[in-house]
Amino acid sequence: MSQTPTVDASLYTYRVTWSVEDDEFVASCVEFPSLSWLAGSQSAALRGLVDLVAETVSDLAAEGEVIPEPLAKRNYSGKFNLRVGEGLHRRLAIQAAEEHLSLNQYLVRRLSEAS
Repeated sequence: MSQTPTVDASLYTYRVTWSVEDDEFVASCVEFPSLSWLAGSQSAALRGLVDLVAETVSDLAAEGEVIPEPLAKRNYSGKFNLRVGEGLHRRLAIQAAEEHLSLNQYLVRRLSEAS
């Protein structure tokens, strides 16, 4: 009998924000977009959602369903293709040249500043 690998629910990508509509903190999880947890404090919202995700992972495993891999454990190549219009490509190439950078270096810098 094969063992289903266990996933540590704390490894998923969580965010806790204030909900004006609910007048409470709401926790969400990128890998489980349909799940959320409301609570009066940030820590309680996060704790509640981590517990809910752990239960969900356990239920998925018991049913033989696919368990999402945490984003933190996924492999990334560092490469992605992006298609832009000719005009934008030209403007970006000019801006890169003005800063004496390759287009790739320029875009990495701009993306780093935006995050």
